[in-house]
Amino acid sequence: MRALHLLLAAAALLALGACSDQDSGAVAVSVIGDREDLTKPLPNLPDPGAKLILEATAQGLVAFDASGEILPALAQRWIVEDDGRSYIFRLRRATWPGGERVTSKEVARILEARIETLRRLDPEGPLDTVEAVVPMTGEVIEIRLAAARPMLLQMLAQPQMAILSRDGGTGPYRAGRWGAATLLTPADIHTDENGDPLPVPPRDTRLLRAERAALAIVRFREGGTALVLGGRYSDLPMLLRARIDQDDIRIDPVQGLLGLAITGTGDFFDDAAVREAISMAIDRSALPEAFGLGRWAVGDQLVPQQLDLPRAPTPARWTELDMESRRVEARAAIDRWRGAGGGAPPVLRVALPPGAGSTLLFGMIAADLRAIGLAARRVPMAANADLRLVDEVAAYDSAIWYLGRIGCARKVHCDAAAEAKLQEASLASTPEDRAARLAEAEAMTVAHNGYVPLGQPVRWSLVSRRLEGFTPSPRARHPLNLLLRRPN
Repeated sequence: MRALHLLLAAAALLALGACSDQDSGAVAVSVIGDREDLTKPLPNLPDPGAKLILEATAQGLVAFDASGEILPALAQRWIVEDDGRSYIFRLRRATWPGGERVTSKEVARILEARIETLRRLDPEGPLDTVEAVVPMTGEVIEIRLAAARPMLLQMLAQPQMAILSRDGGTGPYRAGRWGAATLLTPADIHTDENGDPLPVPPRDTRLLRAERAALAIVRFREGGTALVLGGRYSDLPMLLRARIDQDDIRIDPVQGLLGLAITGTGDFFDDAAVREAISMAIDRSALPEAFGLGRWAVGDQLVPQQLDLPRAPTPARWTELDMESRRVEARAAIDRWRGAGGGAPPVLRVALPPGAGSTLLFGMIAADLRAIGLAARRVPMAANADLRLVDEVAAYDSAIWYLGRIGCARKVHCDAAAEAKLQEASLASTPEDRAARLAEAEAMTVAHNGYVPLGQPVRWSLVSRRLEGFTPSPRARHPLNLLLRRPN
């Protein structure tokens, strides 16, 4: 089976020389990141390249389409029973890269191990009440829950839930090498009436590279790639300088977290008024103009909309104040710290990823903090820091994801009482009780000010006109097998 895929890949490569990438040839894709994102994806999650290669080569039970809806993947269909406490999946016929048949026993074993790992990272998430993953027949598995979790399918569609063997996953593509790039060919082999494999149409193959943003942008501008994925705020200045046609830039309407988690320790950061002052000082409204992105949804809310809260999200206490009033109040809080014997405030270490956008963002943050009497210096993401950037798209549509991502387990300055309320919400026996506890946890977390919201994450792509199937995605997910519309 592996040899057969190599032969088909070779045939596709020969066709690359005969077909233009701009019409019927293979689709060249660049994803912003490192080559290791493609070769070792699981350790490099949530990098965009790691997500993309897992989505392309190792399906979970279900998947997201570009519009954010749940699609069948390794499971061809499913039913939900016992008031949402039993999910029964029928697997489609699939094979591992070596040709062996995928069985429900293998899938159940892999899923149980993956669920246990993820539950440690997200103890209050949709996987928290999973009791067992049971192979019922050779093609059917059941996931049993102690309590219903409406967001379970969204969690199962995450790249972390990909079903992988030692040799790889079940598709929709098989991965091979083509120089420094990764060649993706369809996992499902079509045969003629004699059972012989048919050549792979070049348009069904993908040539994938993980590379620096500057190289990916230039390659697109010069026609060397049809699609660039994985763009973030940190790459926006390069995108603007490259003079890319505005019609080729697509912004994903994502929701999630973009802000600064307070991770510093000591008396200064334990002062509630100091934490609030840091958040009050930041002028979020200046970000869209500075980055040339008028559609950037900036703001000071932790949870962007009501989701599963029983009311609207809690606003910050100072939301209605103008910028000048906020800074006056924030500076007074810092002055009180000094006057109470705290001494000179520490220089705040701000951890940001590399990129021209981070240089611009740090300059703005440092100026805002300086206006209230605080100094700042930039440090790498791997260094010890007092303020650390969080830039993530929400994995599922629940306030629990937002609260958990900036909770005590993530080493963010947190409120133990709010954390306890979040755990109570997880253990609640009724939806009403769960919502009430969740609302308490959200209000307490906002009041604690352990996280400085900036707005919604930025995710952008560059898309050639050939890719008529491309759709801006609320999940920032762009399945490579759905980029082209099927010919009539």
